[in-house]
Amino acid sequence: MRKTLTIDPAEIDRQLALCDQIHALLDQRPGQKLAFVDTYGCQQNEADSERLRGYLARMGYAFTDTEEGADLVLLNTCAIREHAEQRVFGNVGALSHTKRRHPQQILCVCGCMAQQDHVAQRLRQSFPYVDLVFGPQVLWQFPQLLLEKVTSGKRVFATEDVPGTVAEGIPVVRQNNLKAWVSIMYGCNNFCTYCIVPYVRGRERSRQPEEILAEVRQLAAAGYKDITLLGQNVNSYGKDLGLGVDFAWLLEQVNAIAGDFLIRFMTSHPKDAGERLFDAMAACEKVAPVLHLPFQSGSSRVLKAMNRGYTREGYLTLVDQLRQRIPDIVLTSDVIVGFPGETQEEFEETMRLIETVQYDALFTFIFSPRHGTPAEKLPDPMPKEQKSANFQRLLQRQNEISRARHQRYIGKTYRCLVDGQGGDGRLTARTAGGRLVHLEADTELVGTWQQVKMTGASNWALFGTLV
Repeated sequence: MRKTLTIDPAEIDRQLALCDQIHALLDQRPGQKLAFVDTYGCQQNEADSERLRGYLARMGYAFTDTEEGADLVLLNTCAIREHAEQRVFGNVGALSHTKRRHPQQILCVCGCMAQQDHVAQRLRQSFPYVDLVFGPQVLWQFPQLLLEKVTSGKRVFATEDVPGTVAEGIPVVRQNNLKAWVSIMYGCNNFCTYCIVPYVRGRERSRQPEEILAEVRQLAAAGYKDITLLGQNVNSYGKDLGLGVDFAWLLEQVNAIAGDFLIRFMTSHPKDAGERLFDAMAACEKVAPVLHLPFQSGSSRVLKAMNRGYTREGYLTLVDQLRQRIPDIVLTSDVIVGFPGETQEEFEETMRLIETVQYDALFTFIFSPRHGTPAEKLPDPMPKEQKSANFQRLLQRQNEISRARHQRYIGKTYRCLVDGQGGDGRLTARTAGGRLVHLEADTELVGTWQQVKMTGASNWALFGTLV
């Protein structure tokens, strides 16, 4: 097992001092300096971007929502699927035009994608105007890396394969004052054969419970109403600490914090979920009645080839145990269509599983080979056309199931958090189970809990009126 590197608080203090040094350099130039942070991928990337914004704010940057005119552009990237990588490369290519118009603009690429050797080499060779490239493991050193770029004028690459870190004390600039991400652990030990995450984010490492609880207390005191605990596999929390604590214990501790807020979490790995977790969810009144429990395939043979650590039957047993304790649970999941070697009958097993479970929503993907993973080299005889047809069939059926499950909300009243305004002028809200609701109401209600009666439903959303 690779050793976790806990960053000395004095090192973070040094990074903050470097932020102040950069601030002094920026003050020598006229005008307010602007930064544009563009985030791709999962909620963990969003949480990382909030820390990067925290550093940038300390340096004196204000934030803009466009790369045009920004003094610094930072792309925080995702490597989970090929489409995400190609989108990033396309956007990096387009930045050559803004760099030409603003030669002093600093372009940074970070995140999971940047940690891969072949990506770093491509950025080095094909995109000479990219100034700074670094992976997730050295995010805590962002001020040091940026100062090196600013003072030397040379390109900086920090993508070495280093042990995973836990760094406390990095400033955070959150996207809003209603919802917050709280990372409870980093990395992954599961090595699913299709997944790049353990290679780019390192091995599992948990934050100390007192640090997590202090952060949640601060958020609750500040009035945050929707707090999501994050980890690649939250059910593994605490295993590396040697303190005798687990994720269910952590849920109970967070639940005991004073305040009117909901607790969400993701993602749960089925091999580590079980009755201890479900009992804690049922007993904790602040824990939202929703669980994202990725099954990936309905075939036990394919699950074994994926190195998922559970069977079809074991997964269905978990669902039964969960629904016995929380009958109204909102259950969502991920599924991969067309994993190498998947037969048509094995795909039909997946179709039968979604009929059995009746998910509220699914996140569906056609298999995307990731460079450096075992699945990349597996024989894959099923034609792309067949995979695409299967994918569309699954999507259509799940849309029907989602619509039917949403129809059950009509006529009932739910406590919802009004969280914003949609493009059509209506407000948006969320049920405790995370279902999106559109409603007509005054914008001054944003940020409040409201009783909403559901009047309509679609595949992906509900429609309601204030009670």
